[in-house]
This record gives sequence, C-alpha cells and structure tokens, in this order.
Amino acid sequence: MKRTIKNSCLAIALSLSALVTTGLVGCSPSNPPERTSGEYVDDKALNSRVRSALSDHPDYKFSEVNVTSFRGVVQLSGFVNTADQKQKAGEIAKAVTGAKSVENSITVKDKIQP
Repeated sequence: MKRTIKNSCLAIALSLSALVTTGLVGCSPSNPPERTSGEYVDDKALNSRVRSALSDHPDYKFSEVNVTSFRGVVQLSGFVNTADQKQKAGEIAKAVTGAKSVENSITVKDKIQP
C-alpha cells in the first residue's frame, strides 16, 4: 500500500512538473512572423524600383507619392494634381518587376477656385 501511494505521488509530481515546464516555456508560436528577412529585403528593393520608375517617367514627376511594399504588394499614397496622374502612377507601379499587385491610395489634390 505504501509503495502504491509513493508511486502515485511520484506520478503526480512528474505530471505537475511537466505541466509547469510547458507553461513556463510555452509552445512555439502558431502564427509565422509577418515577413521573413528575405521578404523584407525584397520589399525594400521593390520600393526602390517603384520610386525610380515613378521619378523616371517623362510626363509626370511623382515627388509627393509615397511607396511602401509588403510581400510584393505595393501601396501608393500621397498626393497628385490630377486623376490621370493617379491612374498613371498605379500603372507604372504595376509594371515594375516584383510587384504582385498595387493598392493605389493616392489622393488627388483639390483645385482651389478663386
């Protein structure tokens, strides 16, 4: 009888120890990181290519357009003077190598009427 109680206590102690250790250490995260180092570098290079393409365009200079990328998705924001410039900026960005898609959030400036 003493041996059974001793074995039961040992089993309970080991189980509690395993539970506490798992609780303290935790499990590996179920969600992967937002992006890998490689994706981060790729996005930085894509930003540079899109900015270059926008600044090299002969008809428009998009100095007030901001470019950010996340996993190949390019987001354009900022300001342009006309809807045509907004559309053209989106087309230019879509044509850049590595751009999977483009979210064009550029705002067209309002013309102030005298």
